[in-house]
Amino acid sequence: MGERKGTNKYYPPDYDPKFGGLNKFLGTHALRERARKIDKGIIIIRFEMPYNIWCDGCKNHIGMGVRYNSEKTKVGMYYTTPVYEFKMKCHLCDNHFVIRADPANFDYIIISGARRQENRWDPTQNGQVVPETKEVQKRLFDDQMYKLEHGVEDKTTMETAKPRLVKLFNRNEDEWADCYSANQKLRAEFRKQNYEIKKLTNINVALLKKSNLEIPLLEERDEDKKLAKLLSMKPMRSGEENSEFKRKNLLLQSSLPTSNFNRKKEETAVKLLNGTKLKLGIVRKDSSSLTHPVKNAKDLEGSGSVQREEIPQKVPISSEIKFESNKNTGAIKRKGGPDAEGSEISKPKWTSLVGDYESSNSDSN
Repeated sequence: MGERKGTNKYYPPDYDPKFGGLNKFLGTHALRERARKIDKGIIIIRFEMPYNIWCDGCKNHIGMGVRYNSEKTKVGMYYTTPVYEFKMKCHLCDNHFVIRADPANFDYIIISGARRQENRWDPTQNGQVVPETKEVQKRLFDDQMYKLEHGVEDKTTMETAKPRLVKLFNRNEDEWADCYSANQKLRAEFRKQNYEIKKLTNINVALLKKSNLEIPLLEERDEDKKLAKLLSMKPMRSGEENSEFKRKNLLLQSSLPTSNFNRKKEETAVKLLNGTKLKLGIVRKDSSSLTHPVKNAKDLEGSGSVQREEIPQKVPISSEIKFESNKNTGAIKRKGGPDAEGSEISKPKWTSLVGDYESSNSDSN
């Protein structure tokens, strides 16, 4: 290239070597158009993206290694190393992003217009071999005891990690032993993903045509659905949520009327129903023995309801007992059984909890 540069330059007839060179004679810079802002301290160079970024203008991904024509400007010094700043325009939109060199950390910093895609991690957390720092290297070179201890620690780490590495290697060999089966599984998975992507793309295209829009659609989220319902003046809850809300309200409501009823009255009513002192005229029969169900007429007088009590004297089932009633006196005469001759029992007047309609009709007549 050196000999070609010398032979390919054109020197005009009025060229004077006293100017010191062809560029000075023509009044141009060696970088031509790349030095058009040299008076401002800016030189246009070819800059290569050091890592993956996301453009803040179009929200697109820009991969590492993409090259741009950037404006290089000196903005400071780090000890004796100059710090440069690079400004460039996105190739997908009109956004500009600025990246500055960081010689202290051997890295680049995004000042504005983009954000970095974070792919950094601590190599010590996932078992990677970490290169030694300059301080450790200097100490290894100067201190022999430290070098010996460091070597012993490295051997211990190697022996500890060896079984795990062997296990991972064997597992990898087992999974990829059959290349055809592995390739078939991967292709099936890729087909499934492509089908879902195409289905979602068709839905988005139909929605954009319906709305007459030309904007990229993002993935739908639950927050977006609720916000859209609010904007369209629709209820926040879905049908299932409304059903669940109504069911909970019904379970919390009382089954009794709430006009003259409260929790205290409900507890009192439950205690009365469960108590043993409450008498509601219920007759309980004892199946173990046969007893006479009638009490004396004197005890029945003045009671508003029929209360049947058991007579202590039990009559055997085998004995035959007969009763005859006298129509004139209303007395009942018992025949048969022990001590039954000549005994009479007055016929009681039975009353009902509901009411005796026959007696009321007779009285009214």
